[in-house]
Amino acid sequence: MTPIGPPPSPLGTVLLMVLGVMVKCSGESACSGNPVTVVITDSCPGGSCASDSVHFDLSGTAFGAMAATGRAEELRSLGVLHIQHKRVECNYPGTSINFIVDSGSNSNYFAALIEYEDGDGELGSVELKQGALDSNSWIPMKRSWGAVWKLDYGSALQAPFSLRLTALESGKTVVANNVIPAGWQPGKSYRSVVNFDPLK
Repeated sequence: MTPIGPPPSPLGTVLLMVLGVMVKCSGESACSGNPVTVVITDSCPGGSCASDSVHFDLSGTAFGAMAATGRAEELRSLGVLHIQHKRVECNYPGTSINFIVDSGSNSNYFAALIEYEDGDGELGSVELKQGALDSNSWIPMKRSWGAVWKLDYGSALQAPFSLRLTALESGKTVVANNVIPAGWQPGKSYRSVVNFDPLK
């Protein structure tokens, strides 16, 4: 892969939250040559990714979007492509940050997939606050994998939960107050009313 801007980060060695990347394929007649924006939600350490400094394992939809009109299946059948890439801002107009509670969550362990963050796209930290908003006790969560953050608390957590998200590059912070309600359920989605401001 050839960068058309600074590389997003060493995708083969770092777990990413969410990263917007513009990609385009070249060198194949089935390629349209037009860039498309994809969202990277995880890394690919080792295995088939180890031979490349940067390796994108794109969905069939993303592959097809890079194709010339009517040639999506032909492009997908090629498998490995030479692509150019450039990091771009994440932008989900009119959409606020969403939290999908992991199916393994319980009263002592809370994990959630965090999606639709504008701006940097990659989170540097996530913190959870229990119960009433007057509490100033923020508990750091750990990245589980990809876009999932977890807290293995060891005793019963008291909902509702507020979540404070800090962007990795800009350091901007947003707080989703009481976004996870009392009576939350594993597997359910809870939408906040906040998002990061777009990058300037």
